[in-house]
Amino acid sequence: MPATTEQLTKYEKIEAFVKGFKLSGAAYKRVMTLLHQEMNNGLKKQSHTVADIKMFPTYVRSLPDGSEKGEFLALDLGGTNFRVLLVRLQGHDIDIQSKTYLIPQRIMLGTGTQLFDHIADCIGKFVTEHDLTNHSLPLGFTFSFPCQQEGLAKARLSKWTKGFRCEGVVGEDICQLLQEALKRRTNCKVEIVAVVNDAVGTLMSAAHVDRNCEIGLILGTGCNACYMEYLDNVGTWKHADDHHPKQVIINTEWGAFGDNGCLDFMRTEYDRELDTFSINPGKQVMEKMISGMYMGEIVRLVLERLAHEGLLFRSVDRDCSLFERGRFYTKYVSEIESDTDEFFRHTKQVLDELNVESYTTEDCKIVKYVCTLISARAAFLAAAGLATLINRLNKQDMTIAVDGSLYRFHPRFHNLMCLKIKELVKPGLKFKLSLSHDGSGKGAALTAAVSLRLRHMKLDGPSEEGATSFPCEMVKVQA
Repeated sequence: MPATTEQLTKYEKIEAFVKGFKLSGAAYKRVMTLLHQEMNNGLKKQSHTVADIKMFPTYVRSLPDGSEKGEFLALDLGGTNFRVLLVRLQGHDIDIQSKTYLIPQRIMLGTGTQLFDHIADCIGKFVTEHDLTNHSLPLGFTFSFPCQQEGLAKARLSKWTKGFRCEGVVGEDICQLLQEALKRRTNCKVEIVAVVNDAVGTLMSAAHVDRNCEIGLILGTGCNACYMEYLDNVGTWKHADDHHPKQVIINTEWGAFGDNGCLDFMRTEYDRELDTFSINPGKQVMEKMISGMYMGEIVRLVLERLAHEGLLFRSVDRDCSLFERGRFYTKYVSEIESDTDEFFRHTKQVLDELNVESYTTEDCKIVKYVCTLISARAAFLAAAGLATLINRLNKQDMTIAVDGSLYRFHPRFHNLMCLKIKELVKPGLKFKLSLSHDGSGKGAALTAAVSLRLRHMKLDGPSEEGATSFPCEMVKVQA
C-alpha cells in the first residue's frame, strides 16, 4: 500500500480508471448464460442466419482413435509462408518432415491461378524430394482465411485477409482450385480429402494422444473454439450423410459473441475506443477483449489515459511511441508480467523501446498492474467460454487442446484460466488444459487420416462400425 495520503489519493484515482476490468464471479456467470443461449441460436436452423455465433459444422465427424496408419501430406497456408508436411502415422507413433515455402508479393497480389500453381509446384517438388511420386497421397489442408465450408473437402473463400488480394478466388472452392492446379502442374497422385481451420487442427492433433480431448481453443492473434457436438443438436446439418458417427466438430466462431450488444454491460470506455478505431467496428466484440491482436492496444489506451491525468510518467514526451495507436504490442504484456522482482528489468526494456525517457519504479509498478488487470480479464473471459463448453458436454473428465502465441508466451494465462474454469464448471467435472503441438500441420494430416478411415468403414458396411467411431461415447463409458 502507498505510504502517504498523497499516494493513497493517487492510487484511488488510478483505481477509478481501471475498475471496469475487475468483474465479479456473477458477471462471468452471466457471460456463460448468454454464450450458451447464443450457441443454441447458432445451431438452430430458424435462428442461425441472424445469430452472431455461427456454430458452423465442419464435416469432421470423428476424432483420431489411434488406428490411423499410412502416409499423408498436409498443407498449412495462413500467411506469407506456407508449409508442406509429410506425416507418417503408425498408431500413436508419428513422424513428421516438413518444408516452408515463401509466397512472393507479386503472387499474393496476382491471380488465384498464379497462387495455386505456385503452391502446387512446391508440393510437386516436396513429393519428388521425398521420392513419393508414385505414391497415392491423401492431403489435409489447413486454410486460415474466412471460409464457408460446404463439405469435408469443400470450402468457399469469403474474403482475403493478411495482405492477400488474389483475383478469382473469393466465392470459389479453394480445394477444387488447388486440386486443379495439382493436376496441371504435377504428376503427383495427391487427393485433397479434408480442409480445416486452426482450431480444428489443434483439437485433432491433441486428440491423437488423449481420448478425453473434445474441445480445441485458439488463443493467439485471434480467439476461437471448436468442440464435438451430437448431430441431433445441429439444426443446420443439411448433409444427406447422417449415419454413424452421429456427431460433428462445430467451429463456434465465438469471437463474434457480443456483436448484438449483449456484452455491453462489461465493456469499458477503452474497449469502445479500440473498437471505434478498428478495421471492423462493432464486430468480433469478444475477440477484442481477449486476443493478441488487441490486448496490447487496450493496455496502451489505459496508460495513455493515466498519463494525460498526470497519474503516470509525469514528464513524458507526448510524441513518444506510447501515444501511437497499435504501438504497444501484446508481447510487451507478456514480457512485463514476467518481471518477478523490484528491478522491473523487462518493464524498463519495454518503456525504453517506446521512447519513454523518464520513468520511476512506481511508474513501472503501475504499468505492470494495468497489464495484470487486462490480461486477467482476457483469461477469465476465455475461461467462461470454456466452462460453458465443458458444462455443455458434461463429461466427467475433459481435456481442452489449446494453441496460440498468447497462451504459449503469457506467463500467467494458463493458471488464471484454470482457476476461473474451476470456479465456473459444474461440481465434479474435471478438466485440464493441454498445449497442442503443431495443430495446423499434424492436425490437418490426422483429419485426412480419420476421413479415410470413416470412408473405408462406410464401404465395408455397418458391421465395421466399432466403438472407435464414437470417441464421444467412449469417454461417456469411461466416465
